[in-house]
Amino acid sequence: MHPLRPGRRSLLGSATALCFGITLALPAASHGPTRQKVTEKVVIDAPAAAVWARIKNFDALKDWHPSVAESPADKGNEVGSVRTLKLKNGGTLIETLERYDDAQMRYAYRAKDGGALPVTNYTSTIQVSDEGGKAAVEWRGAFYRGHPNNDPPPDQNDEAAVKAITAVYQAGLANLKKIVEAK
Repeated sequence: MHPLRPGRRSLLGSATALCFGITLALPAASHGPTRQKVTEKVVIDAPAAAVWARIKNFDALKDWHPSVAESPADKGNEVGSVRTLKLKNGGTLIETLERYDDAQMRYAYRAKDGGALPVTNYTSTIQVSDEGGKAAVEWRGAFYRGHPNNDPPPDQNDEAAVKAITAVYQAGLANLKKIVEAK
């Protein structure tokens, strides 16, 4: 047995423990944005199929969301279709249809970063289901705040992102309910 071997093991063990400790500490020392989620739901006094018929077309957002002036989609309800939302306040959003399921009354889309909302990496799903003869519409999204680095400005932080998406969903669902139930 080599006389230095026990010392080497001890030194090697200490170095390994030190590296392991540093590795564990690094994620705790850095702080970046965390994925935020918003889910809003409304129950509409109408059959689910009637509500789905109103919102199922990817280009129909202008017909029921009060903030949207135009919402053309280049390929309709085909996955990969790109929808350009022109907002009544002058902003623009570009979204791509990622999933579409007419039988399940659901579609999912992704927004291109840099639009009119203080979010990045935004994905969303809207779904209609039957709830005791009424339509339950659930709109949910997941996203990161608009400013990806530490110390975001107030209009680009997590709270601003959640507030903006919540407002979009609430306004849209409330108006959808109003339109459908008025008929």
